[in-house]
Amino acid sequence: MDALRINGERLWAALMELAQIGATAKGGVKRLALTDLDKEGRDLVVGWGREAGMSITIDQIGNVFMRRDGTDNSLPPVMTGSHIDTQPTGGKFDGNYGVLAGLEVVRTLNDLQIKTLAPIEVAFWTNEEGSRFVPVMMGSGVFCGAFSLETAYAAKDTEGKTVGEELARIGYKGEQVPGDHPIGAYFETHIEQGPVLEDADKVIGVVPAVMGLSWYDCVVTGMEAHAGPTPMGLRKDALQVATSIMQEVVAIANRYPPYGRGTVGMVQVFPNSRNVIPGEVTFSIDLRNVNDELLNTMHGEITAFIDATREKSGLGISLERVSYYPPCPFHPDCVGAVRNATEKLGYSVMDVVSGAGHDAIYAARLAPAGMIFVPCKDGISHNEIEDAKPEHLEAGCNVLLHAMLERAVAV
Repeated sequence: MDALRINGERLWAALMELAQIGATAKGGVKRLALTDLDKEGRDLVVGWGREAGMSITIDQIGNVFMRRDGTDNSLPPVMTGSHIDTQPTGGKFDGNYGVLAGLEVVRTLNDLQIKTLAPIEVAFWTNEEGSRFVPVMMGSGVFCGAFSLETAYAAKDTEGKTVGEELARIGYKGEQVPGDHPIGAYFETHIEQGPVLEDADKVIGVVPAVMGLSWYDCVVTGMEAHAGPTPMGLRKDALQVATSIMQEVVAIANRYPPYGRGTVGMVQVFPNSRNVIPGEVTFSIDLRNVNDELLNTMHGEITAFIDATREKSGLGISLERVSYYPPCPFHPDCVGAVRNATEKLGYSVMDVVSGAGHDAIYAARLAPAGMIFVPCKDGISHNEIEDAKPEHLEAGCNVLLHAMLERAVAV
């Protein structure tokens, strides 16, 4: 079994064929969730699954499960998967790699006539990206009970179309109740979407955890005034106070390395005029870290800083936490299976804590889970120039094959 390897050329060819559905002029992919292009991509992948002898189950939120039977089908399946919807300026690999790597594992087992004790399943989850409908990671979130099917069905895009309507329209509103589908273990392979592996010149990232995140909306309220006649000491400049908070966001993240993250990604200034002192600034705050204790400490520090700044400046400052995802440690057995496979195959390796969310976060609420990262060029993702080396994608799929076989047990 140690000599088992997948067919890297076949994996690459599948990725390139799927990437033609929604292909953009810049070499990327635009295949938004529940569009006609998403239906076309789903139909292609489901067709490949059927050709590989897999049975297909679709649940009420449109999650698709492609199953290869084991010798004991009473056992819960060892599952792998990801998503095939993309960002508006998406690439060929984000999500798609995880789904097609799973399909390649099954194709390889078929080629070699290897049976497993437990069934093997390849899943692709609905609306992971959240670029057309919110919340993100919708399919896996409904599956694990993070939010209700009714909430998901009611979500609307910018044209007022709902998830429920669009699922029915494209023919992927299935019958199985989300969550009424056992999982014995779950693995997800993914491009890193960051620069760490490439910078360290490592082929495989073992993912022990996904960072938790706290998102906030902050509003600083001062008073608009003419930029010329108003002396500096008499101003109520909302932007200057806001920038001090923004700098503290970065400072807090730097105080809690190596996984502290602090980002201000959106800023709106009112009235946004060249010669008017800003009267109101609205901005986002994104704090992340690898465990609850550190993330709660960072939360406490930003709220304390804002309280002190409000008192010192005399300006109105509001802070609202609008989203919170707790850190997600993966199961030691699945992390260990990835380590064992990487060591067996002889690839260079390092631990990489994920800073991005993945469907594996929700799968981990129901079953042991783990993730495998491979490098992507310059760490760029959610971009049409997203790229990865075929040999790295092949390596990650080989690790997936051996990790899944450890859990499913070849017979």
